[in-house]
Amino acid sequence: MTRNGTGRRTSVLEPFAPYLHQRWNEGCTNATALFAEITVRGYRGGQTLVRQYLSQFRTTSCAPQPPRKPPSVRRVVGWIMTDPPTMDGTAQQKLDAVLAASSHLAALANHVRSFAAMMCDRRGHELEAWMTAVDADDQPALHSFVRGLRRDLDAVTAGLTLPWNSGIVEGHVNRLKMLKRQMFGRAKPDLLRKRVLLAD
Repeated sequence: MTRNGTGRRTSVLEPFAPYLHQRWNEGCTNATALFAEITVRGYRGGQTLVRQYLSQFRTTSCAPQPPRKPPSVRRVVGWIMTDPPTMDGTAQQKLDAVLAASSHLAALANHVRSFAAMMCDRRGHELEAWMTAVDADDQPALHSFVRGLRRDLDAVTAGLTLPWNSGIVEGHVNRLKMLKRQMFGRAKPDLLRKRVLLAD
């Protein structure tokens, strides 16, 4: 068994299920033969597991199509965080299917995308309305996020409204850290100053 990122454990046989279904429907119902075929294809489990899996098909005329593998949590998060106009059509369809299956997740995605649009378009004046909408919804993770925003509301509003940012400063800090790493953390201020001047 291995973790697949969806919160459940995956059987070592699962990747070979479509092949087993296909071969069973083609008329090959010998568990030993099918075990040998998937072993050649990389299966590392035991033959007993294969026999147990195939036993469910012996009472039916054919093997049903295996259920589709659900997308990982990381994949769904990536889709939600992606700007919709830039999403691949297939990815958008899969995301729509996931959101249609969970109204809670659909509401979360709507809040996340609303905040992203507010941030990209610098519509800081909409922040209070957005936080009020989140507070009225059953989204514990976003409630924690909103509490953090309220602790420094003026700064957050300014960051979502004004065109200035600390990107240049962060770039210089990152460059200093890189220079220190090049000297394995042994850069004293006088040497670091010379390295910075020489790097320019």
